[in-house]
Amino acid sequence: MSKDNTPKPSKDAAAKPKRAQDVYTLVVELGRREGDGLPASATGAGLLCYASGVDEAEAVRETVAVLKTADMNPLEVTGYGTLTEREAQGLEIDEEERSLMMRALEENSVIVAQMTPYFAEDDET
Repeated sequence: MSKDNTPKPSKDAAAKPKRAQDVYTLVVELGRREGDGLPASATGAGLLCYASGVDEAEAVRETVAVLKTADMNPLEVTGYGTLTEREAQGLEIDEEERSLMMRALEENSVIVAQMTPYFAEDDET
C-alpha cells in the first residue's frame, strides 16, 4: 500500500476568507470614572474617533473595548459612516482627517482624533 502524499488543507485554509476592513468615524460620549484622565472638574467628554473594522458594529465594539482598558467610561457611541459614505453625503474631508483614517486602517486600530471635556454650567438660573 502506498501512502497518499497529497497535502491536506490546513485549518487556516478552511477558515472564512478575511473581509475587507474599513474605517468608521465615531463620536463617543464618556461619563466619569476614577483614573480616566479627564480634567478634575469635567463631567464627561466627547471623543472623535476613527476605528477600523469589517463593519460599523465591529468598529464600535473595538472602540468601546479600547476605551474601557484605558479606564474610560463610554456611555454612547454614534457612528457617522466610512470615508466613502461621508463623501457621498457631500462632506469635505481634509487631508489631516484622511491621514488619521489611513493610519487607523493601516494599524487596524482606534485613533482618538479629538477630545472635548464637558463641564457643568457655572450659573444655575
